[in-house]
This record gives sequence, structure tokens and C-alpha cells, in this order.
Amino acid sequence: MGILLENLTVPRATVVAAASISPIVGSLSVSPISKRREVIKLPESRGLKISSRRSSGSLTFNSRGVRRSARIVAETQDTAVVVPPVTDGTWKSDVLESETPVLVEFWAPWCGPCRMIHPIIDELAVEFAGKLKCYKLNTDESPNIPTEYGVRSIPTVILFKDGEKKDAVVGAVPKATLTTSIEKFL
Repeated sequence: MGILLENLTVPRATVVAAASISPIVGSLSVSPISKRREVIKLPESRGLKISSRRSSGSLTFNSRGVRRSARIVAETQDTAVVVPPVTDGTWKSDVLESETPVLVEFWAPWCGPCRMIHPIIDELAVEFAGKLKCYKLNTDESPNIPTEYGVRSIPTVILFKDGEKKDAVVGAVPKATLTTSIEKFL
């Protein structure tokens, strides 16, 4: 008995093993569509999409889990980086000498809340384009700047105007909180 995983048929044992180790797969809803297959509805993803170029739109695996006659194409969604990074070397010219207000997000790759606030910072960069410059500073790669400005927790968003720190917001906060902070200094 196999399970159809968004046009991907795999042996039941494979999915059971995956469900026992993966909270994402374990929380998916399963609904039977025939005696031989079950459908798992996957949550919507903002990352990679996998699709088959075959007209049947499905991948099949034999009883040993080996793929039979299918071609997978990975398509990325629009993931252009809106907010450029700033480092110790570019800090003075990008932030302190800027004629427009500057928003800097202090983050690290291992920080979960930082990943939650990234899209909000990207939206703000687009929304306030021309009025505000936005940058992201990786605290692991440039540890001197966060120390200088007293950043002890990440994510921290600091607003600078005329080279001076004007406001700081700590934690993964809603977009409205950051917008209110920004509008005070525009």
C-alpha cells in the first residue's frame, strides 16, 4: 500500500518512518482515495516547489523505494534579497553617514525569531523605499557593532538618524510596532 504525497507515491513504511521523526509530516492530514493509495495534503510552502514534468503529474516508487520513470523539477519562488547586509567595514558609510534614516536589523542565522522578522523587514524596506534605508547585520560575522550599541538580544532593530541611535525594538514584534517606530523619525 502506498501513500500519494502531493503527486509523490511512496511505500507506506517510508511515510510512517518519516512521520515518526518529522513533526511536519506527523501533523499532516491523511485521507484515503482508493484501496491502494492515501493522499496527504501538505501545508503550503514559501520555499522550493517540486513538480513533475510528466503529464500524469505523479512519481511512483517500487516496493523497495526506488523511483520509476519520473523527472523532478525544482522551482524557486521569488526570493530576491530586498535588504542588503551591512558589516563592520561598511557600517560607517552605510549607516552613520547616511542622509536618510536607517533601520538595522541585528540577527544571526541560528536565531528562530530572526527568521520570523526577516519578511517584515523586507516589507518595510519596500514600503518606505526612498524615505528609509534598511540593512541587516549578522551578529556572528560582525560582533563589534552590536557590542558598541548594547545589543544583548536578537533580533534587535535599531533606527538611526543623522548617525545617532534614535530608537530600538527588541524581539520579533508585529509590523505595526516597527511602522510606528519608523514614522516617528521620518
